[in-house]
Amino acid sequence: MTPSISRLLSCLALLACTSGALHAEPISQLPRNIHVPGHALRSFDIGYAQDGVYAFADRSNHGVDLIDTRTLRFLGRISGFAGPRSGGQGGPNGVLMVDGRQLWAGDGGSRIRVADIRSRRIVATISTGGTKHVDELAYDARDHLVIAANNADDPPFLSFISARAPYRVRARLMLPQATDGLEQPIWDPRTGMVYVAVPELEGVAARGGVAVIDPRTRRLVAMHDVASCMPAGLALGPTGQLLVGCSDDAVAAGFKAVSLLLDPVSGKILRAFHQVGGSDEVWYDSASGDFLLAAVSNPDGPVLGMIKARQPHWVKNIPTGRHAHSVAADPNSGRAFVPVAEGDKDCPRGCVEIFGK
Repeated sequence: MTPSISRLLSCLALLACTSGALHAEPISQLPRNIHVPGHALRSFDIGYAQDGVYAFADRSNHGVDLIDTRTLRFLGRISGFAGPRSGGQGGPNGVLMVDGRQLWAGDGGSRIRVADIRSRRIVATISTGGTKHVDELAYDARDHLVIAANNADDPPFLSFISARAPYRVRARLMLPQATDGLEQPIWDPRTGMVYVAVPELEGVAARGGVAVIDPRTRRLVAMHDVASCMPAGLALGPTGQLLVGCSDDAVAAGFKAVSLLLDPVSGKILRAFHQVGGSDEVWYDSASGDFLLAAVSNPDGPVLGMIKARQPHWVKNIPTGRHAHSVAADPNSGRAFVPVAEGDKDCPRGCVEIFGK
């Protein structure tokens, strides 16, 4: 081999190693927070990020707040939601973006609001026929369906709604075995199934599950038992494995803080991560290759947990602020967003913390 070729190969190898090391570098908290106008953040819920926009349910201000993930500028608020009402009537709750143009959000009165992101106006209101609020949502891109969870109704149920105007409710599926509501649904393009976090089955707190539902037949296909977890957040990784965030309710019930990696086809628990738990929303960040967990009830205080999705292993926990129970990351900017409630020393009126490289 000639010296010039040898030097070239050495340089290419060094470049590859350096590039891999940079890609593997975990995110950290950035030295800037985003403050939102209006009332101080006391009550908020789920976040979502897509196509340069981060949205989160801001009940304190009766709306969904929109933030530009590149400029970190507050874009505006979609108003007209119920706000922080008691008795399972508050909203907004779950938030979802469809095709980068529409925002769907669960609201009180068993309603879903559909808004145009650009104009920040509600364009449709859908009744799901229950008596309590609509909570979390998923989108089936194959069949153009939004799957909505009425978690506070008794029994709780799922609605299957056309994502195209006039947004008809195609079917409902009651889940009477879910005796403590429903949490995050998520659609899997590999299997075509919808997975739903079920905190409690048949009145037994130590017995939760992940429901497997066929959105075309609207039938329950399987129920994977998940013990001592009370599942809340779900996130699909790049190899089809499902991260299950064992909830803050589970910690309050006396179960150990943990997060689980599950094979959604067989229901087998592939790995347990005892370094982080007590989570609400969890998210897969394709920019970093990490699962992100809003572990509000982690034993040492609220953290943003990071678990590597490929060759799964826990990476680290970064302390967050009060009531930090939701997280979403934009794959284009590589930034993750975590709302924090008022009263935190760094965010006295509440804010959105930013994490990135």
